Amino acid sequence: MDWLINDALPVLARIFIVCIFPFSFIDKVVNWNNALKQAKSSWLPGGPALLILAMAVELLTPVMIVTGFYDGIAAFILAGYCIVTAIVYHAFWTYPRFWSPQSEGYPHIWDFFKNFGLVGGLIFVMYASGFIQEVGSGIEQAAMLTYDTAISVSSERE
Repeated sequence: MDWLINDALPVLARIFIVCIFPFSFIDKVVNWNNALKQAKSSWLPGGPALLILAMAVELLTPVMIVTGFYDGIAAFILAGYCIVTAIVYHAFWTYPRFWSPQSEGYPHIWDFFKNFGLVGGLIFVMYASGFIQEVGSGIEQAAMLTYDTAISVSSERE
């Protein structure tokens, strides 16, 4: 039973977290014109380039997360992608009466929060991979270097 808890469940959880993205990639390939129209619909410039970048993220990061190949960095990139797409393409608050099921903005509420739910799962991947701890350690070291440099500069001036 240990293999189930220690090996199978973490991999299964990672698969469930990222399984939507390869299908989204395929949808963008099959429905290129619609995907390009959506990419151009935001205030961000470079619709076609953004679409290609999005497709690369949706294709590569899930594989990296499931296989454990630079999974923390991949989860960080995918989480950033989810945050940006939620804010840029699912801005439900910009629609009048978005809380009403008849509103055009109503479905965006659920897409927005779905994206942030995925971010929560991806944070767990970042934590399990040691990425958060490594970045935190790097920040602490940089802060100490900055502090030490500031102290030495200050003492040289005295």
